[in-house]
Amino acid sequence: MASAAKWQFQDDRGRVAAAAVTPTRPVAYIQAGATLFDHGIRPVGLFGSNHDGDSADPAKAGALPLADIAYLGSGTAVEADAVLRAEPDLVVAVAYGTDQVYGLDPDTAKYIEERVPVVVVDVGQGRSLGEVRDRFTALAHSLGAAADESGEAELGRAERRLRTLAAGAARLRVLALSPASPDSVHLARPRAWPDLRALADCGIGLVEPERGPGANWSTVDWTVAASTRPDIVLTDVRANALPVDRLAGIEEWQSAAGGAARLVPWNPEIPGSHVAHARFFDAVADALEASAG
Repeated sequence: MASAAKWQFQDDRGRVAAAAVTPTRPVAYIQAGATLFDHGIRPVGLFGSNHDGDSADPAKAGALPLADIAYLGSGTAVEADAVLRAEPDLVVAVAYGTDQVYGLDPDTAKYIEERVPVVVVDVGQGRSLGEVRDRFTALAHSLGAAADESGEAELGRAERRLRTLAAGAARLRVLALSPASPDSVHLARPRAWPDLRALADCGIGLVEPERGPGANWSTVDWTVAASTRPDIVLTDVRANALPVDRLAGIEEWQSAAGGAARLVPWNPEIPGSHVAHARFFDAVADALEASAG
């Protein structure tokens, strides 16, 4: 059956999604949907993860016109029938180093995949940022998207700029974190995040939390976070994180680092496109430039 299909794509689970015609109505996990939109492919529906709420998280949405695209729920609240009512001819999801479809209950994912082709792209720590981008680009091309020559050029320019600035800012310390509460904060382990490893590859001096439990994060109090003395802080701005404006009320952070560190909004679930990665590199480059000056 799959060999006779007009459209086929082997996803990162090794499974081949197939359809009689090229899909044009994808439903997607919000990160994947934002990536497809950057390639000119508009999802007909979006879903979030268990970290999300009843509405789409704008921090994850990239350039998606959220007001015009159906939001189908998040995590275990996503109903398979709600997804199917959107009449998708493809579902695009992500995974973190496993075959588990992120953002959907396993039974829900199985029910949907029995009825609609599903493509899963691995965005976990085993992948480089470039590899994630290449996989999404390959999927977009299979769906009819044109080569993103302008986006590729923008990313090349942004990366060269970042490398140049990083070479002259060796002493600047960059800390990535996700505010959890007024009492605790998750410090990112740079090697666990493809976008942070990409910064390190460009020469950025990223703060590495002390060894301990947690593969992606080290959860500490704000005094410990402040003791790292960062010059630039990449701050998680997703809806599940403590809002950035609340940091001003955390005395332990403000007294040691909050007043001196330059904050850069950070979406750990960055869309996997050239244009999104170029924007991220430029935001970090802007902070390096301002801090060095």
